[in-house]
Amino acid sequence: MLAAIWEGWSVQDDLLVVGFDLEKGREVHVAEQPPEYWRQRGYGGTRQLVCFYCFHGFEAPVGTRVPLLTRGRLGGKVRTHFAHPSGQAPEGGHHPETVWHITTKHTLARWARSRPGVAAVRLEQWTPDQDRRADVAVRLEDGTRLALEAQRMLMTDEAWRARHRDYQRQGIVDVWFWRPRVHFPHIVLSEGLPVWFYVPSKGMAWTAFGRAHQKVHRWWEVKNPAVFGLHHPPCPLDDLERQAVPLGELNLDQQGAVLPQNLRQKLSDSQREAREEAAVRRESAARYAHQLREAQQRRDEADRHPKPLPAPRLPHGALRCTVCQRALAPELAAAGRHLLC
Repeated sequence: MLAAIWEGWSVQDDLLVVGFDLEKGREVHVAEQPPEYWRQRGYGGTRQLVCFYCFHGFEAPVGTRVPLLTRGRLGGKVRTHFAHPSGQAPEGGHHPETVWHITTKHTLARWARSRPGVAAVRLEQWTPDQDRRADVAVRLEDGTRLALEAQRMLMTDEAWRARHRDYQRQGIVDVWFWRPRVHFPHIVLSEGLPVWFYVPSKGMAWTAFGRAHQKVHRWWEVKNPAVFGLHHPPCPLDDLERQAVPLGELNLDQQGAVLPQNLRQKLSDSQREAREEAAVRRESAARYAHQLREAQQRRDEADRHPKPLPAPRLPHGALRCTVCQRALAPELAAAGRHLLC
């Protein structure tokens, strides 16, 4: 369902290239410096800026040095990016999944380092029991440990659950960013985790709100009426409302990635309305039930203590039955009562 919402998005991530600075000995991104800075160090300059993938042996021999071009311009239709010179890219280009994973992993690390409350960030960090290796390990100032996972391929429910349980067991909060158009295991939503996608070519994270559930019979009695407003994360079978957010507007806390204030307010307002309506319905239902109980109590009381029938009004001087007080025929005057009384 989520994957279908991606239709209409122009994703150019397959064309992205990550740079490697030979002089500094580290991976670099085009956003770190102005375009002119990279042009001086790339194909037409000192050639110390080379393709990260080629140099590290992805679709090319390890150590391959391909100086990069810097293309695009500020405010243009295409974001500034690194590119291979014509004819110097591997045949067929670098594998799109590889490009997305490495780009996203390093982008998430840079983003995490810039967030308030973050004490430390490490790439490719093993968990304390050496059981799992997080793409990006984050430690917050309060001691909370997070694992940011850039997931480029489909995972089965079993495989994802195993990783999630391992992180939980070690007190690590796992936050998953999926490659666009990848079908993620829907057990993620069953576990109550949000689903994040990341689009490097746009610098955008994307998630989905669950739309309000249908208000079926006695809906106000459910434990959490917030699901009758917009909610995040969505439930497994929800209709979805797409939300795109610049990565730089997300923060990190003890629960993982945090939506910006305007979207949190949107959720809060929608859920408050649902809770208030549910409270009104519950109060109305309680009043009606109370009225029914009172009416039944009155009926029960009347059955236990029936009131005597009032004596019927008869013409002055008319004979009455001494038992039922109804009119008595003259023939029964001597008996003073009806035959059946």
